[in-house]
Amino acid sequence: MGFLEPDLPVVDMTEWSKGTRSARIRPMARHWAEVGFGTPVALHLFYVGKVGLYILGGWLIMLSTKGIDGFTDVGDWWSEPIVFQKAVLYTLLFEVVGLGCGFGPLNNRFFPPLGSILYWLRPRTIRLPPWPGRVPLTSGTTRTPVDIALYAALLMTTSVALVSAGTGPVPALDTTVGLIPVWQIAVILGLLAAIGLRDKVIFLAARGEVYATLAVTFLFASTDTIVAAKVVFVVIWMGAATSKLNKHFPFVVSTMMSNSPVFRRKSLKRMFFENFPDDLRPGRLSRIFAHGGTAVEMGIPLVLFFSHGGPLTAAAAVVMVGFHLVILTAVPMGVPLEWNVFMIFGVLVLFVAHADLGLGSLNNPAPVALLFIVIAGIVIAGNLFPRTISFLPGMRYYAGNWDTTMWCIKPSAAEKISRGIVAIASMPQAQLERFYGKDRAQIPMFMGYAFRAMNTHGRALFTLVHRAMPAGREGEYTLTDGERICSTAVGWNFGDGHMHNEQLIAAMQQRCHFDPGEVRVVLLDAQPIHKQTQEYRLVDAATGEFERGVVHVADMVTRQPWADDVPVHVHRGNQNDFA
Repeated sequence: MGFLEPDLPVVDMTEWSKGTRSARIRPMARHWAEVGFGTPVALHLFYVGKVGLYILGGWLIMLSTKGIDGFTDVGDWWSEPIVFQKAVLYTLLFEVVGLGCGFGPLNNRFFPPLGSILYWLRPRTIRLPPWPGRVPLTSGTTRTPVDIALYAALLMTTSVALVSAGTGPVPALDTTVGLIPVWQIAVILGLLAAIGLRDKVIFLAARGEVYATLAVTFLFASTDTIVAAKVVFVVIWMGAATSKLNKHFPFVVSTMMSNSPVFRRKSLKRMFFENFPDDLRPGRLSRIFAHGGTAVEMGIPLVLFFSHGGPLTAAAAVVMVGFHLVILTAVPMGVPLEWNVFMIFGVLVLFVAHADLGLGSLNNPAPVALLFIVIAGIVIAGNLFPRTISFLPGMRYYAGNWDTTMWCIKPSAAEKISRGIVAIASMPQAQLERFYGKDRAQIPMFMGYAFRAMNTHGRALFTLVHRAMPAGREGEYTLTDGERICSTAVGWNFGDGHMHNEQLIAAMQQRCHFDPGEVRVVLLDAQPIHKQTQEYRLVDAATGEFERGVVHVADMVTRQPWADDVPVHVHRGNQNDFA
């Protein structure tokens, strides 16, 4: 890969353009297998610099706290409980502004590199309430001054908490600085809850399942706050590990490691596949990484939680730090880089500096037990009913098992979207043409298809689009990943099909008035942990759902990335019912 220029596949554009979609994806998938997306080195260094600025910003915020002094004396204050509390709130703020997960070109954001705050302080943008028919005062999909005020208040109150002084000595925690006042935490949580009930996207963008849950532990007294935070970390790790007990995860590993800027040798990247270039299913090395990583994420947290110091705790901490460094240095799509830095910091503060605190240190076990039951219950429910619960609170992180969508859009519909919705970013194809030029834009667009196809669900999506579009008229449509539509329409995306399902389709139809057949959407649910099938729905934006059924996981994992012939089992509807 070049320093400034992307390393994209070289093809004969004339001949390549004549091929079917499957034939055109094939060279892209092979290129991905030994190069990845071909991201310029300079862009990776840009993200490294962003992580450095995140760390520096947090460092300076800690030094604004009364009783914490010395830029170079970090060894004297890094383990203060209030430092961990402020790290949580600082990272929450970083994420909810839009600077963390989903930022920049590696998440297909070019101009501008973020949406988030640019959308959520702007009236008439789209909001997506989670339960509009059940929770009073949350119906509708249009952002109002009330929504803007709530979001602005969250930014301000979190900023105030970050520069606040501690409450004073807490002998049980061996601190004279103290903790953030409980009332400030309560206000932040109240605002985030109110915002989340009116717009689930903002709650998810704040990574509420991590930082809001940890903030809840700050409502507890004394040592209980540290022990409860440890419980949250353990649930995050073990919940994520549980979700990876599937056939999809090795595909994530092979796709991520072939895109890693650390594993640069093509010969090494090829080893992650069964038999490059003809068989791009995950190879033995991918399976070793996948199963080994799952075992680490499942078992080592228990060692950390119950060992209470000494060489065993130190060894377990080294393993978990290494685990997150592997993810961090792979620079995965979606770029959850700061999250991994935070998790590393949490390992050191909670499980090393406060290794002595465990269940026996609790003053009031009931709230901690209740918190565990709630968050573990959400993880279990998320794995059993993935259509109902987002992969984020369900903690199906990088499991390869998410709700996904593929939108089939006519040029006339793209024009209606540009005119009909209030947005900052232009339509994805327009962004690619601006960045790469009109002629070359097809290559990165198909590299995006290849990325989706390298994951198991891509085989199903590219099969189902043939059923979504009228036979013989597929050339009239442009296929656009739902992630990119979500980025344009609501200002944030992070691999979650819950943000571009029927709710977003209806909101856009309300604004754009698509004609029948102008927009067709394939919606593929994640696999429930107790089943070996994934449900799908085909929806016309103007007329509604016209087909649903299932695909079998076994049929997806045995096919190549360019396959679009996965057997489809129709439960209801008629694929020939086209307007």
